[in-house]
Amino acid sequence: HKNTYFRAFVKILLDVIQNYLTELFMIGYKTLAVPGPTNMPFEIRQAMDVSLEDHRAPDLPDFTLPLFEDLKKVFKTESGHIFVFPGSGTGGWESAISNTLNVGNKVLTASFGQFSSLWVKMCRTYGLDVVNCDVTWGEGVPLEDYRAILETDKNHLIKAVLACHNETATGVTSDVAGVREILDDLNHPALLFVDGVSSVGSLDFRMDEWGVDVIVSGSQKGFMLPTGLAIVGVSQKAMDASETSTIPRDYFCYANMLQMNKQGYFPYTPPMTLLRGLRASIDMMNAEGLENLFKRHNRLASGVRAAVTAWGLKNCAVDRKWHSDTVTAIRVPQDIDANDVIKTAYYKYGVSLGAGLGPLNGNVFRIGHLGWLNETMVLQALGGVEMAMRDAGIRFLPGCGVGAAIEKYTDTKAPMELAAE
Repeated sequence: HKNTYFRAFVKILLDVIQNYLTELFMIGYKTLAVPGPTNMPFEIRQAMDVSLEDHRAPDLPDFTLPLFEDLKKVFKTESGHIFVFPGSGTGGWESAISNTLNVGNKVLTASFGQFSSLWVKMCRTYGLDVVNCDVTWGEGVPLEDYRAILETDKNHLIKAVLACHNETATGVTSDVAGVREILDDLNHPALLFVDGVSSVGSLDFRMDEWGVDVIVSGSQKGFMLPTGLAIVGVSQKAMDASETSTIPRDYFCYANMLQMNKQGYFPYTPPMTLLRGLRASIDMMNAEGLENLFKRHNRLASGVRAAVTAWGLKNCAVDRKWHSDTVTAIRVPQDIDANDVIKTAYYKYGVSLGAGLGPLNGNVFRIGHLGWLNETMVLQALGGVEMAMRDAGIRFLPGCGVGAAIEKYTDTKAPMELAAE
């Protein structure tokens, strides 16, 4: 037994040393293919490479007020308010709860992946009465279940309905418009909260049209920035609810933020460097055009999905209607550990892939295809994936996935090509 343990220890030690040396002497750029943080364009880096500035300067509103207005266009809202908090998407979740609800309030939720489940956990931490639909990982918001539960809520005890627009852990996109349709059909007054961390700025999102009361996003995905900003859209209905909410809040207080934002300032020191990058990000989105941006993400995702099919593997999303255009979670064969694919891709080929989270750990690896990305960058990631999968023992015809993606991309026209016509 001692010899067995010793041999196992030596093997682990040699693997660590080999991986370290491989990474140390690796030549060329690493390929970032995780679903966040995403690739950061040079224009955004350049915009943030500035001297630190006075966040109380008299001319700061000349910068911030147009920024707030242009953010509203990304979220597709005219009546809502967009708040930019220093933080991450998790902080945005917390802001939605703490500003609009009271301890003991009933909320309707669904857990079908790591991030939707974490939001449910946060609701319980805040003392909310959670009615949760536990859904198979690989599916999305269960519209039929939501309708059935809301139909029985005759006294409107449910004060908020939560929906994860894009579940990053499973590569599943849900129908937010469908949730709003249910609420309207039933004339139910509940607030609608949406997690759009891996959707806003990449997938079509319509805050006003879909009647979303709080939409939470983050800077490190579609906005192509470093982590550090929680970008939150808030309806007037949610602002009104904040007047009767008794949950303590200070840092994420909507009223304080709105009061200062109207003057072009913040209630505390803002991350001005990131805000300069955010300005550049929005300018890039506008230059491409939001509709072209959405089509580009769909196009890139279609190539990845074609590769998965060619490899003979399965998408974690169990049906085409759930397929995400920002991230694909790929199931490996039962006799393969997905972590071997991920580690080999990283240490041997310089490709960063997303790991399986929670119960999916070891069962899937994830390819992010959002943000500043084009076809050849996707093909680069797919090539690295193929080499790593082959090393890990997954059987497929080398090049078949890359070839399927090439066929997908060359047999169709890119959005900008179509726009030029």
